[in-house]
Amino acid sequence: MPEQVFQLVARQTQISSIDVDGSSGPSQGDELVVSGDLLRDSATVGNFGEVCTTTRTAPGDEFDLQCAGSLSLTQGQITFQGRFNVTAAGPGDVSLAITGGTGSYRTARGFIHADNVSDTDTQLTVHLIR
Repeated sequence: MPEQVFQLVARQTQISSIDVDGSSGPSQGDELVVSGDLLRDSATVGNFGEVCTTTRTAPGDEFDLQCAGSLSLTQGQITFQGRFNVTAAGPGDVSLAITGGTGSYRTARGFIHADNVSDTDTQLTVHLIR
């Protein structure tokens, strides 16, 4: 089955953080809950939601996030998850595994590469095999 590659912009519309110990900076177990719209060529084509948990901290505000979420599109949902490192310079390479889906995406696999392009927008390059 050939790989289908397409791009979306994930635009945050709601974000909440849960600080488990009340300290400043990241600590193990902190969570970030994000939802928003999915755009293709400036048109809204769906929405997304994800929860990220801090799994490791290090000096200099370096930490790892484990994220799981879904992209809801007209033809169904694509689910994803993965872990990546964040430093003072921002997130490192963010590639998340496609873990499945619903509807037309029920046999989905592949990966999603994410690049933050602003405080609210993330460019998603979806490498989908179904």
